[in-house]
Amino acid sequence: MADERAFKLKVIAPDRVFYEGDVIMVELTTTEGEIGILKKHIPLTAVIAPGVMYIKESEEKIRVASLIAGFIEILPEEVTVLAEIVEWPGEIDLNRAKEAKLRAERRLAEKALGTDLNRASLALKRSVARIEAAEK
Repeated sequence: MADERAFKLKVIAPDRVFYEGDVIMVELTTTEGEIGILKKHIPLTAVIAPGVMYIKESEEKIRVASLIAGFIEILPEEVTVLAEIVEWPGEIDLNRAKEAKLRAERRLAEKALGTDLNRASLALKRSVARIEAAEK
């Protein structure tokens, strides 16, 4: 019997349909903060910020992914994520993400003339999201 709390989730990346299925909850980070989505959520469109996305398929099964950027459309019975970059933990090169984190931290700490601090800050957030997802 299907879970009455379930709603449709579709996560679309530029190169593939990353995820499609029935879920009971989705958690992710938007530019306004973290959001948890259940069935019958009010309609909303938001910009995604780098973070970890948690896909709760059932009480026992939670999937984790690194979600870097994109948009989310929330409707009462369906949620669609248009992701610029989204990765399962097994797709993440953990060493590369850790190196990117160190580079970004160094750039932010040095504040050298000509350094784009916004870009360095975004690089740090992306690398942290990848590391957190890969280590879950």
